Amino acid sequence: MFCYQCEQTFKGTGCTIQGVCGKQPDVAALQDLLLYVLMGLSQVALEARKVGINDEKVNVFIIQAAFATLTNVDFDPDRFFNLVHEGVFLHEKLKAKVRNNSKYDDFNDALVNFIPSPDIEGMVKQGEKVGIKTYPADNPDILSLKHTVLYGIKGVSAYADHAYILGEEEDSVYAFVQEGLAAILRTDLTLDDWLGLTLRCGEAALKAMEILDAGNTKTYGHPVPTKVPLGYIKGKAILVSGHDLKDLEELLKQSEGKGINLYTHGEMLSTHGYPKLKKYSHFYGQFGTAWQKQTKEFAEFPGAILMTTNCIQRPQKSYQDNLFTSGMVGWPGIPHISDLNFTPVIEKALSLPGFTKDKTTGEVTVGFARNAVLSIADKVIEGIKSGAIRHFFLVAGCDGAKPGRNYYTEFVEKVPSDCIVLTCACGKYRFFDKDLGKIAGIPRLLDAGQCNDAYSSIQIARALAKEFKTDINDLPLSLIISWYEQKAVCVLLALLHLGITDIRLGPSLPAFLTPNILATLVKIFDINPITTPDEDLSVILKET
Repeated sequence: MFCYQCEQTFKGTGCTIQGVCGKQPDVAALQDLLLYVLMGLSQVALEARKVGINDEKVNVFIIQAAFATLTNVDFDPDRFFNLVHEGVFLHEKLKAKVRNNSKYDDFNDALVNFIPSPDIEGMVKQGEKVGIKTYPADNPDILSLKHTVLYGIKGVSAYADHAYILGEEEDSVYAFVQEGLAAILRTDLTLDDWLGLTLRCGEAALKAMEILDAGNTKTYGHPVPTKVPLGYIKGKAILVSGHDLKDLEELLKQSEGKGINLYTHGEMLSTHGYPKLKKYSHFYGQFGTAWQKQTKEFAEFPGAILMTTNCIQRPQKSYQDNLFTSGMVGWPGIPHISDLNFTPVIEKALSLPGFTKDKTTGEVTVGFARNAVLSIADKVIEGIKSGAIRHFFLVAGCDGAKPGRNYYTEFVEKVPSDCIVLTCACGKYRFFDKDLGKIAGIPRLLDAGQCNDAYSSIQIARALAKEFKTDINDLPLSLIISWYEQKAVCVLLALLHLGITDIRLGPSLPAFLTPNILATLVKIFDINPITTPDEDLSVILKET
């Protein structure tokens, strides 16, 4: 196997024996094979679009299957076996439709006519022959950009699937995902072509985040500032981690009146700010954070745990018996809820002891998405004009287990008292409970939400730029970004698509970027690796 799609990849170069995340070689091969099938299906889908055939089932399958290959989402070989066969079935069916509606019959390519093995062992061998190192490229820089586009597409697919679940779609997103996947094995595109595709992936990422934001806010209302207790209260308990608001809502509905309290973990913290979710009286607070303490936290939780998206590595034995998955998430031996019927989770929670006493360790405030922040725009603008607010820092992105992430805690702690920190995504759990005080009544630490809520942060920046008759790059705003996996890649590409410059990225740079590609990004977008909090703050605030 070879995989280097996430920040924690072995020695910063690539996992070759098994994934640091716990992904086994057989699963890695099956994921590579599924991507190969998606490339073929995408080629056919593009031909179908030329003759007016836009297959909804194919569109949705491609994003869901690509989502399944994201870091820490699915480690279940059986599910990949089924996805590969479903993908082949769909492209055979779509090929027949194209043949019946056009003269196009150029379906002799091995990719489009691929026949999967009838068993997992054979499929693993097929997958070993089509891994990411086999993609054709005249030079390593083109291969680097092919991988960048592929990983961006995985992130775009995740957000597009979350949006689809809430009834929001955008055909341009489906079309780009298919175009990008179909291009991976092409040999006729230049380096400039691939640079263009990379930025267009950012455009698709921005649109995917926009429709997800629409799905979230239309369904649950715009987030409002909400105080969330940290800790727990006596009683039966369910812990929900991940990103999927629909799963959380259904679980809240089904568990209401059953004497069970629901707690959030990780990125689910921000859901307490949505009016139509916070109305449930048994929706209590946040238990635990993410990554660095995760295994211990899950092992100590005396109730049922529902994992809705990719926020943990391979489950540990210490809590496997209490764990369930839903959505695209899957692990061997872990019960999976595929129909939003959470009865097994509720029954498990009722069978477990729950908390025997109350314990609260503090509280945090969430809900500073774009509507909440823009509702106090006059205070923000006046603060900037008067000099009370000197600078904004967007400290956002992923958390992870690798050393070096203490940088973000220290950075926030050292941000001067006349500056505001806006944050989103799970990287904030390094500092989310810090009391930074206020400026002119405005909290100095504003939690905008999940990783996809980078869209809210972008909209805030756009609104401020419009007010000051400038562009985002001329605002007193600096972006300090941490990345871990492919959703972070697509968010970064969205920022580049918007032309945002002077981004500081860490804790280490992606292994899939060659020196030449990195140099190009530095030249065009002034992307810089993080150094130390003191040095970076000094440069940003021009205090040297």
